[in-house]
Amino acid sequence: MGIYHRPGKLKDALAVLATTGARPVAGCTDVFAATEAQDLRGEVLDVTRIEGLRGISETASGWRIGAATTWRDIVDARLPCAFDMLQQAAREVGGAQVQNAGTVAGNICNASPAADGMPPLLALGAQVEVASEKRGVHVVELEQFVTGPREIVLRSDELVSAILIPSNSVRGHSRFLKLGARKHLVISIAMAAVRLAVENGTITDAAISVGACGPVAIRAATLEKALIGASTESADQLVSLALLDDALAPISDVRGDAAYREAAALELVQRAIADVLEQVP
Repeated sequence: MGIYHRPGKLKDALAVLATTGARPVAGCTDVFAATEAQDLRGEVLDVTRIEGLRGISETASGWRIGAATTWRDIVDARLPCAFDMLQQAAREVGGAQVQNAGTVAGNICNASPAADGMPPLLALGAQVEVASEKRGVHVVELEQFVTGPREIVLRSDELVSAILIPSNSVRGHSRFLKLGARKHLVISIAMAAVRLAVENGTITDAAISVGACGPVAIRAATLEKALIGASTESADQLVSLALLDDALAPISDVRGDAAYREAAALELVQRAIADVLEQVP
């Protein structure tokens, strides 16, 4: 049996990390699935009681999602249309029990290539707020925070305290689509998140990301650039595998081969763009 810490204040949690190197946990929906033991070994830091670490709030610079915010919290929140894709992804994260316990920060820190939260958060320009007793608080871009499968830039004495969404990313409408072997409770074969802002029939901002088609989810920068300035009527004609290529590095596994994942990603992006444009007044 390990040692279990459950502090109520962030400063106390950071002190535990600084002195013990305990493992931070929240809903444990990924942690328990990855252990072969009947209990968590070593020292464990439960962050679910820490004041201010759960909830969604609007700030002067954008939106703040506390690290211990659950997927059910995301589903139930009243948020701008740009967050639709994140709420749609939240409904796809496991079943009701997982959504009630699993957290947004946990989904990121687990760093699965098929993490449902990654594509919409990337398309929202998300940043990761990291705190430590020694170095204070700093912010890392999400695309730099997750560096590979199960790999993140988080030191043993650091804790993710929040996910930050800049105000300039909360523009337009959005859509998340996921392909799996069945409708629910399934690991993704491919995912796509699309956010588009439109003014007078012209796309003024585009954010597109693809997941489960490479070591990490990634923004489709080339396609985004091609869409900005395009008319809504011609947008669907611009989407091609060539423009999506910088966001794809798929593997072949039991869920699908690389060629199938590429084709699926392209189809999901095309459908998501069409869905978003249908929402534009």
